[in-house]
Amino acid sequence: MAQQYDGLSHCKLALVFAILTDLLGVLALLLGVFAPLEINGQDFGDLFVYSGVLLLLMSLGGWVMWYSGNLEGLTSSKDLGGAMGTMDRLARSISRNISRKIRLPRSHTNPS
Repeated sequence: MAQQYDGLSHCKLALVFAILTDLLGVLALLLGVFAPLEINGQDFGDLFVYSGVLLLLMSLGGWVMWYSGNLEGLTSSKDLGGAMGTMDRLARSISRNISRKIRLPRSHTNPS
């Protein structure tokens, strides 16, 4: 029986991050280009243009995380019968540690 794909259920946080940084980046970029942003004789348009471009570059990272988190059906070398390589072990341990830190609630204890 084929597994049914449920759309955007994977990596929702990365998707929200990518969309928000896209919107904020475009807004800042357009404000920097078209709005008169002069205060006390100093123009702040360049600041908004550079901030908008930086936000759009951050958005690209969010889109890559979302897309790579939604890849389905990739077989690992272990599934194919081969031994896991060093990079496979490193990638799995890093992702396991990150997901463990995200999922577990942090308990705040006083060291006294």
